[in-house]
Amino acid sequence: MLPGGLRVITEQLPGVRSAAFGIWVGVGSRDESHAQMGSAHYLEHLLFKGTRRREALEISSLIDEVGGEMNAFTSKEHTCFYARVLDRDLPLAIDVISDIVTAALLRPEDVDAERGVILEEIAMRDDDPSDLVHDEFMEGMFGPTDLGRSILGTQQTIEGIPAQAIASFYAERYRPEAMVVAAAGALEHDEVVRLVDAAFRASGWLADPGVRPRPARNGGLAPPTSGGLRLVPRPTEQAHLVLGVPGVPRADARRYTLNILSTALGGGMSSRLFQEIRERRGLAYSVYAFSSGFSDAGVFGAYAGCLPSKVDQVLELAVGALDDVARHGLTAEELARGKGQAKGSIVLGLEDSGSRMSRIGNADLVLGELPSIDEVIARIDAITMDDIVREAAALLSAPRALTVIGPFEAGRTFALP
Repeated sequence: MLPGGLRVITEQLPGVRSAAFGIWVGVGSRDESHAQMGSAHYLEHLLFKGTRRREALEISSLIDEVGGEMNAFTSKEHTCFYARVLDRDLPLAIDVISDIVTAALLRPEDVDAERGVILEEIAMRDDDPSDLVHDEFMEGMFGPTDLGRSILGTQQTIEGIPAQAIASFYAERYRPEAMVVAAAGALEHDEVVRLVDAAFRASGWLADPGVRPRPARNGGLAPPTSGGLRLVPRPTEQAHLVLGVPGVPRADARRYTLNILSTALGGGMSSRLFQEIRERRGLAYSVYAFSSGFSDAGVFGAYAGCLPSKVDQVLELAVGALDDVARHGLTAEELARGKGQAKGSIVLGLEDSGSRMSRIGNADLVLGELPSIDEVIARIDAITMDDIVREAAALLSAPRALTVIGPFEAGRTFALP
């Protein structure tokens, strides 16, 4: 750990010729007030617009010139800036990413210019009902709370955020003690620490040696959840629906059980929802289940896109699948297949430096622990049929939330036991 509470964590990967570097910031859309909606994501964009040392074109050109890739993303609870490059270019990636995070100018003219880009992103989301339905579902599930609000904000809040408010959000939230620096690939830990230390000191960010890292977010009180229908009438060719229930927080040990449940229900071509809705009846092209965890809450659900005339039939099949699993759990074959898929996706998803960097950075900042891959596999292997039956019965018997987007009249009803 460096002065100021900045944590640096690395993973050396023998045999690779690449390296990934990321700065994980413990701030996301949940840290915004209602009037600040969209600020965290807005700021993510603005940090690429120029620093005290570099203009925006130079920032992107430096990484392009070495064949690297650079990007960022904002979630409900954290933001990440990262680059992936050849191993010899890791010092450049560390310098560039550290520079944009610690020395952004946030000029009023850049804030105004990027405002239009954010509004276009919101419009693009609104034009994609398969994306929009998930934001609408979260609001239906959690209401107008920090977890229910969209990461993008709204047209009204983005148009109304002044440049000074963005600058204040940056100054208050982007601090070394709220960050984790992660790197993976062909690297030496001590050299990464040295380069990070130099980059952050150049911006004056490591001045207070007494500051300690902020612990992983505990979320406080879980936001309230509610069931029921949320209908968004749109003149779309397809109907898009998400059916779900409250899940478990991301650090809850039951997350592994829910992962297997979601896999068995809708995680592949052999899953129940895929077989019943797509393969046997041809009612939808895209159908899947998902499980997501936050610091203090979670969601478990299923998505399908189908012709508007088929939505009641698809919903009946989805509800039936949930009811059957809630009453009877999974078959032995489904449990074995779910475990195999879960373990395979974990291992196959960690075959490059970028995914390894994301794993260690996310674990340190978000989970507060870093179990080895073998430990994760052992936890999955330890799940029994009794675990599945118990969790399925408790989870899937909760009040359900349904969000539907499609060409329906306001007041249209849908069967939702």
